[in-house]
Amino acid sequence: MLGLGDKPQAQDDLIKDATEASFLADVIEASQTVPVIVDFWATWCGPCKTLGPMLEAAVKGAGGRVKMVKVDVDQNQRIAAQLRIQSIPTVYAFWQGQPVDGFQGAVPASELKAFVDRVSALGGDGGLADALQAAEDMLTEGASVDAAETFAAILEEEPENSAAYGGLVRAHIAIGNLDQAEVFLTAAPAAMAKSKDLDAARAQLELARQAANAGPEADLRAAVEANPNDHQARFDLAAALLAADKPQEAVDQLLELFRRDREWNDGAARTQLFIIFDALKPQDPIVLSGRRRLSSMIFA
Repeated sequence: MLGLGDKPQAQDDLIKDATEASFLADVIEASQTVPVIVDFWATWCGPCKTLGPMLEAAVKGAGGRVKMVKVDVDQNQRIAAQLRIQSIPTVYAFWQGQPVDGFQGAVPASELKAFVDRVSALGGDGGLADALQAAEDMLTEGASVDAAETFAAILEEEPENSAAYGGLVRAHIAIGNLDQAEVFLTAAPAAMAKSKDLDAARAQLELARQAANAGPEADLRAAVEANPNDHQARFDLAAALLAADKPQEAVDQLLELFRRDREWNDGAARTQLFIIFDALKPQDPIVLSGRRRLSSMIFA
């Protein structure tokens, strides 16, 4: 299950050789839905042999948000004449049937990537934002396997999408595959390893590990009622409440523990609160209220 509405663009469909007969379909018509970069080249052109492979790599790296068409000017002189190609390599970008950007001659790899990124942006994100939201909705509704598949499909199109990577980890946590979730976190690319999305996933994994070892909620609640200063019992009760999907009550217990003894167990209550805040969405009412209450205690 992809969850994107369409299958990811096949790599062998991203790059084509065009002829005079196919140019209309491959470039003008195709650019109505996705930007198309056209590389005008020739077999005798030395710079073309360097630029072409670099351009192909950048297009493939764009994950289907742009296509590339190669036109041999010697074999397709009419197209070259119509577009007034004076020298090669020449590269044009088409969007919705019109040339919108381009350059002549060889350019550094950094400029080439910037060009491809700029052209890719013309067509939007290819539905990735909608797919991410759909996957998050699946996760919220308990369809964790479907969510994991959708997050994985997004990563096929955009491997460094930290929101999708974090979502994939959280989906495996929801399924109960904690070891697999940890493998994903350990193997996260450096570019996204410190992102907020992965920080949230790490926090959720830590809470899930704790939940697996949580004691009986009723027994812990009774222990706290019998002795309100039994800090360990209160801390363990918060873990049991999290395991029972009662994050608000867990936060309440930890705030009460912090109020009673903020330095207990090296500030464990505060540390646990921050883990919970990281695991939830930043705008979650539990987070907003909890942070305000904690701050008022710290600065009282």
